[in-house]
This record gives sequence, C-alpha cells and structure tokens, in this order.
Amino acid sequence: MNKNRRFMLGAAAALMGLSMLARRSQAATGPALSADERALHALNRLGYGPRPSDAAAIAEQGAEKWLDRFLSEQLEPRRLAQPAALSERLAGLEVLTLSQGELLGRYREAVKATREARREQAKGETPSAESMKALNAVREKVRPLVQQAATARLARGLQSPAQLEEVLTEFWFNHFNVFAGKGPVGVLVADYEQRAIRPHVLGRFRDMLGATARHPAMLVYLDNAQSVAPGFTPRRAAANPQRASGLNENYARELMELHTLGVDGGYTQRDVTELARMLTGWGIDQRQAAGDVFAFDARKHDSGGKTWLGQPVRGAGQAEGERALDVLAAHPATARNLARKFAQAFVADVPPPALVQKLADNFTASGGDLRELTRTLIRADEFWSLEAYQAKFKTPYQYLLSSMRALDLPLVNPQPLQQALAQAGQPLFGAATPDGYKNTAAAWRNPEALTQRVQLATTLGQRSGVSAERLGITLGASVSEPTRRTLASEPAGQQVALMLASPDFMKR
Repeated sequence: MNKNRRFMLGAAAALMGLSMLARRSQAATGPALSADERALHALNRLGYGPRPSDAAAIAEQGAEKWLDRFLSEQLEPRRLAQPAALSERLAGLEVLTLSQGELLGRYREAVKATREARREQAKGETPSAESMKALNAVREKVRPLVQQAATARLARGLQSPAQLEEVLTEFWFNHFNVFAGKGPVGVLVADYEQRAIRPHVLGRFRDMLGATARHPAMLVYLDNAQSVAPGFTPRRAAANPQRASGLNENYARELMELHTLGVDGGYTQRDVTELARMLTGWGIDQRQAAGDVFAFDARKHDSGGKTWLGQPVRGAGQAEGERALDVLAAHPATARNLARKFAQAFVADVPPPALVQKLADNFTASGGDLRELTRTLIRADEFWSLEAYQAKFKTPYQYLLSSMRALDLPLVNPQPLQQALAQAGQPLFGAATPDGYKNTAAAWRNPEALTQRVQLATTLGQRSGVSAERLGITLGASVSEPTRRTLASEPAGQQVALMLASPDFMKR
C-alpha cells in the first residue's frame, strides 16, 4: 500500500469516528431538520444528490420555496425539459431504437456465428477467416447493446432533471430484476427498462406487473418461455426428444415471493405449481423479426381445472394468467410487502411500522397508484424525521452518481464507470438472483467497500479540478462541522477526495 493511499484511508477512518460521534449527539439532542437540511434530504433520497446548480438555486430562492417547487415538479416529470445534451446522447444509442424482434435477431446471429466457429474448432480445424469475420462482426453488433443500456441509465441518472423518476426506475427495476448475463437478456435490458419499468413508475402497479410478465427479458430470465403443459411435445421434438420441456415454476414462485405477496404472503407450494400451470403458454414468438415478440400459445397451455389461493380456476387460456395478475396486484399481502420495501429503500433499513402501514393503506385505497404511494411517502413525517436524515448508506451506484453530480463531472466515457461498479459488486443489470441488489448498509458497508470508495474518490477528485470550498458549498449541511474542521487541517490537494471519502458523504 503506497504512502498516499495509507494517508487517505487513515484520514477517512478518522473522519468516520468524528462523524459518528457528531451524528449520535445530534440524534440525541438536535432539533428537527432545518429548511436547508430538508432540501438536501430531498436531493439525496428523491434523487442522486445535489449538483452545484442545485446549491445555487437553493441559495437564490430560499430552501423552503425551492423545496416546494422541487417536490411538485418531481411528481410530474413530464413538466421538466430534458437537457439537449442528454436528448442528443440518448438519440444516438441504437439499443433504444431497435424493436424486441430486432434485438433478439442480433442475439441469434451472434449465437449462430459462435456455434459455427466452435464447430470448426471441435473438428480440429482452425476457424476459417470467413467464420471469424462473421463472428467478430456479430459480436460488434451485440456487445455494444449491453454497454449502451448502461450508458443510458448512467446518463439519465447524472443529467436528468427528473431525478425522482430515475430513482424510482432504479427501485422498480431492482424489484422486478432481470440479469443481463443470462442468454439474450443482455440485449433486452434497455427495452425492458424503457417499456416495462420506466413508463409505470408513477402509474399503476398492475400495469407494471403485466408489462414485466409479458416482456421477453423476464420470460427468458425466469424461464416461463420454456414452461409448457405436462405432456406437450414440440413438433421438432420427434427427432430430438430433449427439446421437449415441461412445467417450469421459477417465474410463478418469484412472482408471488418477490414481486407481489412476499415470502410470508400465505401461499403454499401447491399455489406455486397451480400458478405456473395458469401461466403456461406465455412465451416468445421466435418468428417475429420486428415489433413485440410476446405471444400466447394455446397449444402449450394447461387448460385443465386448477385451485389457486383457495379458489377454483376454470380453463380460460391467457385470461387465467391475467386474472392471476389482477388478484396478486390487489392482494393485501402485496400492499404490505411493497410498502415495506418502499419504506426501507427511501427511509430506513428498518422502516417505521407506522409508515409501512400508512403506505400499505394508501396502496390499497388507491388501487395501486404508484404516484399516490410516492406522494404519501413524501408527505409522511417519518420521511422528514431527524432519525431518517442521512440514515441510509449509499450503494455503489448511488455513491458513483452522487460523486459525479457533486463534482459536476460530465459522462465522457461510461466504460471505466461501469468497471468501477463491477469492482464494487454492483455491475449495472448484473444482479444474478431475482431479488436484485440489497439497499441496506449491511450489504455495502465493509472495509473493502471503503477502500474502493477512497480510490474512486481520489480518481474523481483529481479529474474534476473542483476546490474543497466549492464542493463544500454544493454539499452544504450534509457535511458535518467536525468533518469540515478535520478537512481544514489536511493538505489542500487531498481535501476533495477526503470529503467524498468521508462517512458524511457515504450516507444519504
């Protein structure tokens, strides 16, 4: 470990000790949040942290007036004009313009070219120049699609004035997680976010539930595209019986355990099996070269009678699955499960029970209106309490974006940032398990994470050329006085990195 790195880690550790003492004292004796603290709290919880322009606007308008306008606009994101630079960047991303059929076509070309090259290798032959040329050409068409999906997410999180929409998109994508590393899911994640998640984050939960259930990314990731009625045999299976598949319960299980009812939602293993039967035939039309590829195949559907959640279900084709989604979206257990996760993500790792109940009641009363759910959260006293202030530890993704926003850094080359997230354990679209990434401190607050954040803080601080004084103005009341005093005694060239590496900044 070099001398500079030892200094940074030692100073960061000292800052952590001072900051913890200051926060304990404030929690025990401090008053309610000031107007400036409320404004910063909103920027950190309902967005990815302040930019210098936010600090300037707060100073010019006054914190209370600024906050009223901010909260009103964030709940109506279409009122906010997208910066020209962001619009131009998104317009240049091919992945956002291709249809599901075209995206899957690109993937199939890559698979075909890879198989041909491997076939030649298996024969002991060196892959032909034509084979390698085709393989490389297809790879060049597929790999950038996944990178472009990450670029779109990072660019929006960094530059979009609709910060609440971005935070909610991250939350709901994680709730309905799909893994880019499984088969063709990688080329589909941008479309999945763009069409199944983003349009519904301030809409109806039932609409989002249906959009994710029918999207090819989810159908592939949780194997429902392969799930068919017992005994179904594809036409081509006569020559190759291994192509035949049967009932797959993966999606049905996660649909109830994670997406709706929760692990303690009162269902049984039989309910999982019966729901899987109800969803047979929901799959992908591989013949679609363009447009949407979802298709219901009645030949693959189990049309027999079922009993699910204690109720008889008659054979009704696709309508069985749609009815199941209706029931799950309106179930009281779903309201409680979503309320708990929402409060945990936006208020505290152990959310106040009264707030969870308030959110669950609102979800039920509004018929799953997510704008009203979000509005209820923002109006709740628990959200603005002193106990909630800087009580959440930033995930690597939140830390990266908040650092770049505070330093007002442009998104020049996204790839090093993607690599930094991967090294920190949170690659974009890289959560392999259906429960997605954790948002609690226990998942991310460890010595290795501290080391990585110090390294990133040093790199970004050097890139920015921002002074510690300017950064301190941007971060305002979120940086405690003990931290500021400690920083003032450190070398000027290290102060920006130390401020970003301080425990004050690692919290939101």
